[in-house]
Amino acid sequence: MTVIDMNSDVGESFGNWSMGDDAAIFRSVSSANVACGFHAGDPGVMAQTCRDAVAAGVTVGAHVAYRDLAGFGRRFMDCSPQELADDVLYQMGALQAMARSAGTEIKYVKPHGALYNTIVHHEVHAQAVVDAVKAFGGDLPLLLLPGSVALRKAERAGLRGVAEAFADRGYTPEGTLVSRREEGAVLHDPAEVTERMIRLAEDGTLSAVDGSTVRIRAESICVHGDTPGSAAMAAEVRAGLERAGVQIRSFV
Repeated sequence: MTVIDMNSDVGESFGNWSMGDDAAIFRSVSSANVACGFHAGDPGVMAQTCRDAVAAGVTVGAHVAYRDLAGFGRRFMDCSPQELADDVLYQMGALQAMARSAGTEIKYVKPHGALYNTIVHHEVHAQAVVDAVKAFGGDLPLLLLPGSVALRKAERAGLRGVAEAFADRGYTPEGTLVSRREEGAVLHDPAEVTERMIRLAEDGTLSAVDGSTVRIRAESICVHGDTPGSAAMAAEVRAGLERAGVQIRSFV
């Protein structure tokens, strides 16, 4: 039987501001990328999200980001490699404390937003993220885009690099994500998304925005928690995959 992980970005509320329906998302995914306070989330949100993940039997990962609350972590920050490494390490430590209080540990790391996309190509920031994960200890896996600089650097450093695909995002012919500023960046039709993910699980390919075929080697599928209708989409994707004989299970 084919096995694949489903992950989602959660814990992205902040203070009185609410984002997403994490409780509903937890019914469909096997891994939770919990915001660590730099792009979203606060101590209370982080702690409650970890408790909810434990109750749902979902694996907790650290969703680290540039220090960019105002921009939701979607803006590039021209920080030094040491500053970035320290920021990533700080976020991991904060979420680890909350996870342990909830009876679990962080089991992997996934960069968010601009940081995720930057380290597809940015050698210096990719190395800084890898250095932070190594400094944290435990050799946690890094969840990253296939073919990225960060994935190669993680594996060279002795870390497990886990490649993922995005259920609700458009792809360029080069296998990177279409910019959110461009048409076709976000997919909204649950039936279309489900069909794409079944194809991915069965033969490792997706259709790019220009109609060409892109080969994607992925151990995990991400459904964004902040996309309107994301909970229903995640449920439909999971149900479709299971009907196709694919088992949903965390990669750690």
